[in-house]
Amino acid sequence: MERILKLVLTSMLVLLPFSAEAVSSPDEASVFGHVIDRNTGEHIPFLIVRLKGTMIATATGDNGHYRLEHLPEGSFILEVSGVGYKTVSREITLVHGVSREENFVVEEDRVMLDGVVVSANRSETTRMMAPTLVNVVSMDLYERTNSTALSQGLVFQPGVRVENNCQNCSYQQVRINGLDGPYTQILIDSRPVFSALAGVYGIEQIPANMVDRVEVMRGGGSALFGSSAIAGTINIITREPVRNSASASHVLSLTGGKARDNNTALNASLVTDDNRLGIAVFGQNREKEGYDHDGDGFTELTRLSSQTLGMRGYLKTGTYSKLTAEYHHLQEFRRGGDNIFLPPHEAMIAEQVKHSINTGGLRFDWFSPDTKNRLNVFASAQNIDRDSYYGAGQDPNAYGRTTDLTWVAGGQYVHSFDRLLFLPADLTAGLEYNADHMKDNMWGYGRYTDQDVRIASAYLQNEWKNEKWSVLIGGRLDSHNLIRKPIFSPRANLRYNPTENINLRLSYSYGFRAPQAFDEDLHIDNVGGTVSMITLADDLEVEKSRSLSLSADMYRSWGDWQANLLLEGFFSRLDDVFALTEIGIVDGVLIKERRNESGAKVYGANLEGKMAFRDLLQLQAGVTLQRSLYNEAHRWAEDVEAVRQMFRTPDAYGYFVGTVTPCEPLSLSLSGTYTGSMLVEHHAGYIDSDRTEQTPSFFELNFKAAYGFRLYRHTTLQISAGVQNILNSYQKDFDKGAARDSGYIYGPSAPRSLFCGVKLSY
Repeated sequence: MERILKLVLTSMLVLLPFSAEAVSSPDEASVFGHVIDRNTGEHIPFLIVRLKGTMIATATGDNGHYRLEHLPEGSFILEVSGVGYKTVSREITLVHGVSREENFVVEEDRVMLDGVVVSANRSETTRMMAPTLVNVVSMDLYERTNSTALSQGLVFQPGVRVENNCQNCSYQQVRINGLDGPYTQILIDSRPVFSALAGVYGIEQIPANMVDRVEVMRGGGSALFGSSAIAGTINIITREPVRNSASASHVLSLTGGKARDNNTALNASLVTDDNRLGIAVFGQNREKEGYDHDGDGFTELTRLSSQTLGMRGYLKTGTYSKLTAEYHHLQEFRRGGDNIFLPPHEAMIAEQVKHSINTGGLRFDWFSPDTKNRLNVFASAQNIDRDSYYGAGQDPNAYGRTTDLTWVAGGQYVHSFDRLLFLPADLTAGLEYNADHMKDNMWGYGRYTDQDVRIASAYLQNEWKNEKWSVLIGGRLDSHNLIRKPIFSPRANLRYNPTENINLRLSYSYGFRAPQAFDEDLHIDNVGGTVSMITLADDLEVEKSRSLSLSADMYRSWGDWQANLLLEGFFSRLDDVFALTEIGIVDGVLIKERRNESGAKVYGANLEGKMAFRDLLQLQAGVTLQRSLYNEAHRWAEDVEAVRQMFRTPDAYGYFVGTVTPCEPLSLSLSGTYTGSMLVEHHAGYIDSDRTEQTPSFFELNFKAAYGFRLYRHTTLQISAGVQNILNSYQKDFDKGAARDSGYIYGPSAPRSLFCGVKLSY
């Protein structure tokens, strides 16, 4: 941790003299003005004003005014943007010695029409103009739904589900379009440093206050981001400093009305007056008690203690260049089973894990003065140390240790053509090298894993585009050390806008997974008092997917109302699909083997609607209807019936979020999720024999009320309270005792819970 911080600070200090020289330009052109709301006529603070194609930007002040100085001469696009407002831009000409006034009038954008995304083509573009469909989970949604961790807010998107897969340690998976967690690639600031080991508990470990937004792209994404992007991609964009600000919050929840969950979060950002240097820091502390739902002395939800500390900063090394650094450290302890305050080997069932995780990255961006060329060079790394105990029956041999170092480095170049053949175009080319070295040692069970994954990649794509059309063709070549031949992943996207407010998209994409250990392989189940482990078949082949999607994204504004309707149909074909089969007990351990099945297909439709009336009313809801089927019936255990239906994939699920703001300080939010019936495995132990169970459906309803007091100008104190899972829609047939199947858990992640919170912000 200390070495990484020294590297970041040293890099910035080395480049500081070059920064000072580059910004101290003799061209004393400047721009000043104000930004006002079209509906209210009020000045708007904290919007971003920037010269496109440069690193020059500032934020409007408390009074809605801005000023940009020391500007180069020439013609530029001056742009105003911000969360909740439509982007406005105009062309201006800057002349040495001339200071010009440019005032803007902006409209609210409550359906995120103009939100910026990077996941669609690895470059910034508005969501509306993106060549493929990207959904954005904003931090406003996390606030309205009282979501304090990354996993909690992801459920409020169409085609996305998050579920708890273990009663002992609360191992969670995110599923896109019905496929298992390992089919989804998770990125941090567009970098694939979220390793298989990080995926075991990572989506719950990432605190919401370190995130600016989350971008969700459904369908195969290997042409953009490489291996494992079969079901889709989740891109976590961390917070960047844009203005001087600070906040502190605390939320107390009572799970099941009795188990306390305390969450404290801190954020601060500091930006210099000339916007050359900025840093945002964040911290979180969470203390959660274990929860026993059925009174058998064994937890259904784990005891948890975690601390996170991190930063993201930038240094503008010139008018057209910027260095960005990101780093965060996470320390976590989790424990489940019985007798959770005793040493784990003194319990009948115990899963105990201690994590120390360091993640960081550096990125250098450069634009050419004519804005036609863009270059970024990047390097990111994540190191994980894990001490674990996965055992039953007071077994002293169940201790283990895992280490994992993942790093990625590369570069990307983009050239913009005024016209290439028939339309303006952006040509993107990049090189990337990814390495992951994992060592997993459970010496008591004689299980040793030493996995070294190395992937060298090159990608190329060209997007022809204007406001009406976008045609993108591209591909990526990955040379994977665990695959005999290089893998080529093509993609093709077509966007057509028959009118300004209708987007029609057709997308084809390819995805693959290498025959390697994944997150679920590094989690050890307890089944009927017996430890269960996953091994890989010797002849395991690459799993491949081909995805096709067709969507219509429609927007409408009338008066003070705004609305968005999204219709999407999707189809994915999987070849050599991975599936688990029990092969028996070896040396007291239940072995499940990952093998290739003949194939599978997933198809269905997503429907999402959003509606807003000024800032008084916001509604959004989504539903997914789908089928997930193996080509041939699959039997997960010897004594169960073979079925084609994929497990843990309901045919219908959805969400809704509604917020009413009757007056400025008060907001009332109602949210919920629906999970349809699905098949789950139920292993023998507490029950006499293995069974395939059909679960009931669940509807989880949540409510939050928040009221803000203005203490001084932009300093506010907010108090909040509410109930999650009001209807207590929760699993009712948990196994009990030491012989239970810890993986037999489904439905909402927690029973009815009460919460209250306080937040001080500037």
